[in-house]
Amino acid sequence: MTTGETGIDLDGADQAGGGLNIMVGLAREDLLGAVTMMLRETAGNPLRMMKLGQAVASDMVSIATLRSDLKPDPKDKRFLDPAWQQNPLFRMSMQTYLAAQKHVKSWVTDLEVDDLERARVNFVTSMIMDSLAPGNTLAGNPTAIKKAIETGGQSLMRGLKNAYDDMVKNDGIVSQVDSRPFKIGENIAIQPGAVVHCTPMMELIQYAPTTADVHAIPLLIIPPQINKAYLQDLTPDKSMIRFMLANGIQPFLISWRNPTIEHRDWGLGHYVDEIIAAMDVVNAITGSHKINVTGGCSGGITMATLLSKLKARGDDRANCATAMVCILNPERNDSEVGALVSDNGIKLARERSAKKGILEGTSLSRMFAWLRPNDLVWNYVVNNYLLGEDPPAFDILFWNNDSTNLTAALHSDYLRVYEEQPFLNHGASHIADHALDISKVDCDLFILGGVTDHITPWKACYRSTQLFGSASIDFVLSHSGHIQAIVNPPGNPKAKYYHAEGGKPPATAEAWLKTAREHAGSWWPFWMQWLQARSGPQQPAPAALGNAAHPPGAAAPGTYVFN
Repeated sequence: MTTGETGIDLDGADQAGGGLNIMVGLAREDLLGAVTMMLRETAGNPLRMMKLGQAVASDMVSIATLRSDLKPDPKDKRFLDPAWQQNPLFRMSMQTYLAAQKHVKSWVTDLEVDDLERARVNFVTSMIMDSLAPGNTLAGNPTAIKKAIETGGQSLMRGLKNAYDDMVKNDGIVSQVDSRPFKIGENIAIQPGAVVHCTPMMELIQYAPTTADVHAIPLLIIPPQINKAYLQDLTPDKSMIRFMLANGIQPFLISWRNPTIEHRDWGLGHYVDEIIAAMDVVNAITGSHKINVTGGCSGGITMATLLSKLKARGDDRANCATAMVCILNPERNDSEVGALVSDNGIKLARERSAKKGILEGTSLSRMFAWLRPNDLVWNYVVNNYLLGEDPPAFDILFWNNDSTNLTAALHSDYLRVYEEQPFLNHGASHIADHALDISKVDCDLFILGGVTDHITPWKACYRSTQLFGSASIDFVLSHSGHIQAIVNPPGNPKAKYYHAEGGKPPATAEAWLKTAREHAGSWWPFWMQWLQARSGPQQPAPAALGNAAHPPGAAAPGTYVFN
């Protein structure tokens, strides 16, 4: 069955966000500019507003006389309580909101503006409408009212405590996860291993083999700099490291230090040089000249820069590479939030981080959340504050909230990727002490995207297939979002992925879709077969970690993970 026959709306799944857009942030001036444009268009076309007013009035009359047939989307969890349908007051409240939402969308569609301005208006109005949903308030939420009555007000007291704790302990960000059940090194990130190399910037972890034989060519994992490395080793049933070891791979994991202001000058070139030094250690420990590499999200940007620099140096150690949910040539039309990114916004973002020395992890977390406010903000406001419930204890959310800072220099380098498009304009930018040119990178590549990824939309990830000089490139589309596209262990009966057989993928994502086929299950086993075929012959597993020059130190997951 081809992907076009599955009934999945793949074309509409990439409309919510873009990876580097989050690092740019949204300037107040750009948001105000979008609002100003909205007001200008409104004042300049009174006939359109008169038409809109008539439509709104007609809906309000129908709602007030209980004749309206407006209903929420069946997938909209905000209106699942039966009271929204059975109680006239709540039904009128819901229908008034739905009518306003409908007419705002219609108004945006009718605006005589270009696509970029329309995307900006749509983003701003969507955020406003999401915040105005009646269920976001105690008086407008029937579930919260019933809960308060049933508990004698105890739910409201717990909600106030949760709100106070977030203000005092969570930088004013509504909590998305109950972190209390998770202890790093005890029930999460517990795969046995040891630090075999340590610098002020990173720890290199080697994991203990679990099979009698291992493949000769090791795998070096390059994590993103904006989260902790243990995404690769969550709970045992979700540990990618554990899966690799079970299949005879020799994984080495870089764990970046969480930088502070004193590390403000660490740039992309410094991170790449650290990886090259780590490769020297991996070579020395395993005896293999070749190394396979993998990087996800911003770690994929670092990995692509590494591959380019290795080629420029005549270094042929990179045997094959895997890029997961990573955008190398971001475009403003990748997403609605991307439309709000301006040259002025980039300038202000660079100035802010340069002044502070770092881009704080809490700022990035807040920006991530507001890309999907219904799911990542208001959902938790209702659950934690109005219902007085604890957020879920979920290992992926625990990791996601364990954010790290970004140095001013690295932030500036990522903004250069947005400004100069160095991965697209081959050889035009001098980054990491060389003219960056990934068209000369010719190792085999495996590239992963996620159908519902709102951080790195899959079609934007797909564009990377056209940037490298490799003759063999496999693109796989996981039926998941940003993080769960990566953390996708076998065993989930709902899991599926899409892949097209053949050589180098076609020029566009749309053309690829026409030949891609749906496969049931996790993409991990498919990738493992691909990786094993490029990991050399099997040989006896090492009896000990490290070697004489690089003895094992702190047990995995190391010490930097606690910073």
